[in-house]
Amino acid sequence: MKLKKATQTIRQWSRAGLMVIVIVAVTLEATALIQYMYSRKGMREEAYKRAETQLESTKNKIMDIINQGEAAVRNSVWIASWCMDVPDSLHRVAQRIVEDNPVVVGSTVALVPGYNKKKPLYSPYVFKSEDGSLRFSSLATEEYDYPNQEWFTKALESPGGYWSEPYVDVGGGDILMTTFSMPIIDYRGTVAGVLTADISLDWLTDLVGNLSVYPNAFNMVVSRTGQVMVCPVEELVMSKTVNELVAESDDSAALAPINRAMLSGKAGNLHVKYKGINNYVYFAPVERTGWAMSIVIPETEIFGGLKRVGLVVSILQVLSLLMLILLFRAMYNHYLKYKSINDKKERMENELGIASAIQMAMVPKIFPPFPERTDLDMSATIVPAKEVGGDLYDFYIRDEKLIFCIGDVSGKGIPASLVMAVTRSIFRTVSAHEDDPGRILTIMNNSMSEGNESNMFVTMFVGVLDLETGRMRYCNAGHNAPLILTDDIRELDVAPNLPVGILPDFNFETQESKLNYDDALFLYTDGLSEAENMEHDQFGFTRIRKALHGRKSADEHMVSIKAAVREFVGDAPQSDDLTMLFIHYLSDGKRHHLALHNDISELPKLHELVETVAQEAGLDSSTQASVNLALEEAVVNVMQYAYPQGTVGPVNLESILRTGELEFILSDSGKAFNPLDAPDADVSLSAEEREIGGLGIFLVRQIMSDVKYERNQGRNVLSMKLNI
Repeated sequence: MKLKKATQTIRQWSRAGLMVIVIVAVTLEATALIQYMYSRKGMREEAYKRAETQLESTKNKIMDIINQGEAAVRNSVWIASWCMDVPDSLHRVAQRIVEDNPVVVGSTVALVPGYNKKKPLYSPYVFKSEDGSLRFSSLATEEYDYPNQEWFTKALESPGGYWSEPYVDVGGGDILMTTFSMPIIDYRGTVAGVLTADISLDWLTDLVGNLSVYPNAFNMVVSRTGQVMVCPVEELVMSKTVNELVAESDDSAALAPINRAMLSGKAGNLHVKYKGINNYVYFAPVERTGWAMSIVIPETEIFGGLKRVGLVVSILQVLSLLMLILLFRAMYNHYLKYKSINDKKERMENELGIASAIQMAMVPKIFPPFPERTDLDMSATIVPAKEVGGDLYDFYIRDEKLIFCIGDVSGKGIPASLVMAVTRSIFRTVSAHEDDPGRILTIMNNSMSEGNESNMFVTMFVGVLDLETGRMRYCNAGHNAPLILTDDIRELDVAPNLPVGILPDFNFETQESKLNYDDALFLYTDGLSEAENMEHDQFGFTRIRKALHGRKSADEHMVSIKAAVREFVGDAPQSDDLTMLFIHYLSDGKRHHLALHNDISELPKLHELVETVAQEAGLDSSTQASVNLALEEAVVNVMQYAYPQGTVGPVNLESILRTGELEFILSDSGKAFNPLDAPDADVSLSAEEREIGGLGIFLVRQIMSDVKYERNQGRNVLSMKLNI
């Protein structure tokens, strides 16, 4: 009868567990889907606003140039009209326009053919040369034929002025330009000629080239006839129209609506699929010129981050479901194994054993925890006073930051272990997306204070150590102050915050310190300092300092202090949980790594690295330029000579920023060659007399403080150090 009842109960638990798993799975999936939809909508709107803002800002900058060009002509056309009877003075009008208006690169007063009988064709032209001086010429030549130029013919038809199509003014300014022209009406009311202002379009390429709001987006400016004025593909500029590009494309049907919208002078955005890739196109007109600007953003640029987050969320959902399934499975197996409640003592012992295993499984216990890292040495231990305890520690690395904690729950036994498990779980959840220790403890405190009818609390210390810089932010919540091991042993300065779980909305204060190479941090619970011997004497801070004396590895320190505690306590029973965490910081500086191959076109990446490292090291512009020159000489030497011609090979550069020193390590797997063996170039000789080679390593030696070479495992390794 009892077995039948137990079997029925087991089946009921199985059905209930399966139902809970299904409900949780559906809820998680629905929540993720809703979040994805709203996030996607928000990102799309943000992309539109950013593109719209960039287009409007760029248009305003373009219009500023346009307005200056128009004003230059409008303010001078009346002067030209009064000079029609004295054509020899007309060049002064053009000269004044060029001199007084920085945006104008050239100007002419072109007479209507036959207006002046003595000079049937007359068009004096003034323009700025490359050195900024003014030069004078005439456009009244058979080769140029100014009466048939667009800027002349259209201006005669446009009393308010006319902006020409972009063109290369061969015979005039000889640069890519656009021209604003207005008809000149003499005092008799006769159209006598045209006054112009040429605006160079070099600035337009630079302006629009910086328009991208996303790394892989690209920009384009087209004229009123669709002529490509600005484009990432330089071969298309002034050689193709957008309609020709569409006609040549395999996706002409998809691209045609964008061309029509842009060339019609409209502003807006369209979604288009081109070569299998979804893109968002944002476009806007430039008034009076007939131009149109556009930004093309691949959909992956807008939603790429969302997809990555979605993948992480999906993985977390699967893990949550697996954990839920495992939890129900553990409960199910537990119930099967312990269905008989007659032996209460045996059941309790087994449950405590399982609880202890689960509790120990919640904290990292494999050391070294990060065997692939050389910048960190760690060790930790938990020794519960009973089968289960309320002490905890945890740590993991995220974004090159070691996030760690140690805690001590008030009380002992099962209640304390449950609070410990909850505390560790909340810590992991909160710190997964938050790396401000004070903020982590504030969120944990608010969560654990709510519904805390048992009035249990947790003393905690939470730290975030930047493994690249040694910068450590931390927050203490009523816990023992950790010890800093440098050349001396001292307590870390901590603010007197309350323990977690006592008072909701308490503001925990974040503090900051700095760990240098070979410094260590020792965290412990009061089970160490208050460990008692048979005479009830406590282990105390002095014995802790003595056990930690000397520079040792994390494991050696842990072995040493455990032995000291055992020797002191002797046969006395353990009265409290004992937990210790030792963090040995071994980072020798902030690093950057650059992977290149033997191609000179890779050099801009080198310059970007030097600029980044120079800013971090606080180098002045002169030193930065010298370092850049030395590294460029060394890298180019490897690119040109390390590998056989036609062979692609790796060229690696690593930077290490230490206190007072900046080191660059250049390595390649090419043929063995020690550049330091080459004789220095004789810089006292002229370039014609000096033998080829040796100048690069000479510059490296002159600029760097120390240069060393070694052949290591088939690789050339050149170390270059700079004292800072």
